[in-house]
Amino acid sequence: MEFLTQPWSWWVAGIFIGLTVPILLLLGNKHFGISGNLRHICAACFPANIKFFQYNWKKESWNLFFAGGIVAGAAIASLWLQDPNPLQVHPDLVNDLAAVGVTNIDGLVPTDLFSWDSLFTLRGFLLMVVGGFLVGFGTRYAGGCTSGHAIMGLSTLQWPSLVATISFMVGGFLMTHLLLPHILAL
Repeated sequence: MEFLTQPWSWWVAGIFIGLTVPILLLLGNKHFGISGNLRHICAACFPANIKFFQYNWKKESWNLFFAGGIVAGAAIASLWLQDPNPLQVHPDLVNDLAAVGVTNIDGLVPTDLFSWDSLFTLRGFLLMVVGGFLVGFGTRYAGGCTSGHAIMGLSTLQWPSLVATISFMVGGFLMTHLLLPHILAL
């Protein structure tokens, strides 16, 4: 059991994610992605006369089990496979956050930014509500999420996935280096 609870190297997950693509293709040309599950859930639970939700969602129900497995795996890992040592955030990250006024870090989440109290500030509203809306809009506009485009789309040489992945990366760099410092200064 100790083998499972110790920290693993980052490349272990990379190998498993990389093997997911050929396995899905061999199992019937199935495509990996998480954001499409919201559409499947809406089509299954709220059958309305909306053209976007009128398709055979049962054909894609395997993906709902895949997403459920992610949730179940996270629950199992957090309940029974926790590393008993305290979580360590890299000191350079702590210093970078402190330089912009973010000092209260609880685990991986800076509670100065992501908490119920900060939600009702301008900074928290911009980061959580506006940012969440932009992520959802971008996912729909791009026709998929970062995992679907960057992992599945690039591995199957899809031109739209290359454009989407480059756009995700450029947007992330612009947000991190140009906009985020101004938002954190609020």
